[in-house]
Amino acid sequence: MDENLTGKVALVTGGAKRVGAAICRQLHARGANLMLHHRASINEARAVQHELNVRRPDSVALIQADLLNGASLPDLVKTTVGQFGRLDVLINNASSFFPSPIGEITEKAWDDLMGTNLKAPLFLSQAAAPELRKRHGCIVNIIDIHAEFPMKNYVVYTVAKGGLLALTRSLARELGPEVRVNGVAPGTIIWPEADEWGDELSRQRIVNQSALKRIGEPADIAKAVDFLVSAAPYVTGQVIAVDGGRSITL
Repeated sequence: MDENLTGKVALVTGGAKRVGAAICRQLHARGANLMLHHRASINEARAVQHELNVRRPDSVALIQADLLNGASLPDLVKTTVGQFGRLDVLINNASSFFPSPIGEITEKAWDDLMGTNLKAPLFLSQAAAPELRKRHGCIVNIIDIHAEFPMKNYVVYTVAKGGLLALTRSLARELGPEVRVNGVAPGTIIWPEADEWGDELSRQRIVNQSALKRIGEPADIAKAVDFLVSAAPYVTGQVIAVDGGRSITL
């Protein structure tokens, strides 16, 4: 069953740019109203909000929060319900991403990477659970293929995403049967913004590792999220790799 999302409400963390913005556009096109979370990307967030509200007035609201501040997480849910009257879908997309090689790992790096990639999804899901149970809603976590195939020099990020994968399966068991919980694990979906990813030889090596011999687009992730939200009523506790086949070659 391919369910139209008209009248449903989705909270998307990190929804202002890149994959998050693509998820917002995809769910909005399917009829959902959105609470678009951002931390510091106010200009990008406002641009996405304006773009989508032109298509359907008052369908997208913004909320700013630092997800490392655990006390602010329940407010995201309360504000969403206060704005739209309900919450049906939670997309845990926001993520910190930077290297943490052995010998250089700091507590600050640990707190940042674990906080955004694991702690925030856990406590935000916990805060959203009562409303999602009421609506028979769902959670989709954006994980990473490197949760299962570690990337060199990204120790803490890998650990955090591995935890998010385990959290996805655990929450599916804890919140069922009312709430479905699944994940999408991207491969290379547009290049990271850090300088270290700018080397053409390194990029080509990564492309050559994939079965499809190309990188993906944010829309590829958004379509997988849409499937899990609207067309997979008997799917829970699962993680879909959207990586052009790269994980089968690692």
